[in-house]
Amino acid sequence: MLPLPPAPPQTPPFSTPPQRHATPVSLNQIIISKPAMNLATPVPKKPNSDTEKLIKHTILRQTQPRKTNPLIWCGAIFCLIFSLLLIFFGIATLIIFLVVRPKIPLFDIPNANLNAIYFDSPEYFNGDFIFLANFSNPNRKIDVRFEYLDLELYFSDRLISTQALQPFTQRPGETRLESIHLVSSLVYLPQNHAHELRTQVQSNKVNYNMRGTFKVRATLGMIHFSYWLHSRCQLQMTGPPTGALVARSCRTKR
Repeated sequence: MLPLPPAPPQTPPFSTPPQRHATPVSLNQIIISKPAMNLATPVPKKPNSDTEKLIKHTILRQTQPRKTNPLIWCGAIFCLIFSLLLIFFGIATLIIFLVVRPKIPLFDIPNANLNAIYFDSPEYFNGDFIFLANFSNPNRKIDVRFEYLDLELYFSDRLISTQALQPFTQRPGETRLESIHLVSSLVYLPQNHAHELRTQVQSNKVNYNMRGTFKVRATLGMIHFSYWLHSRCQLQMTGPPTGALVARSCRTKR
């Protein structure tokens, strides 16, 4: 006998899924989530009354104009007055100079005598020289006063005698003649200068240089101004003891 086929599996009958019963939730267990706060942005605080008063006071001080120090006003007024006076006197001085045209005093040597030149040793000599100094004021409206006068006598570039004069005043157009005596006593001369002086005495032609330095004060009304003058004269004399002035050339400049 053949074996019987296996019986088909039996399908269980349809069954409904088991129902889950809801678990009751208590109100105390309900959790409400809070929104996240941005920690980077600080919450602005409301300023208190003292801060508001300080801010208002600062704003008022910034908007109000600052008062100028009285010392600054006084300094500005003084500078203004000084500038105006300076401009006024400058213009007045310029007008006076253009109208009056002041001239510098002149110095000249119209006459001179060379009385003696002799040597005590090869390099030391003695001399006696007299000259007539002529000071003239060519201005017509300006008085001049010579406050400082110094005259120096040179042979070549060597100083051999000097003389200071007393101050004096000259009126407009006035001339003053003054005799000045210069003495050289044991004056040292280098060998080449001493040889040159002996040669000139023997040739009856001695050359001297006169240098004058003067401080002059000019006066025109209430206006005063001072300046320095420098005079240079080249003199040619005959030999002593009757040395006379043969030629001269003088110039004066400021």
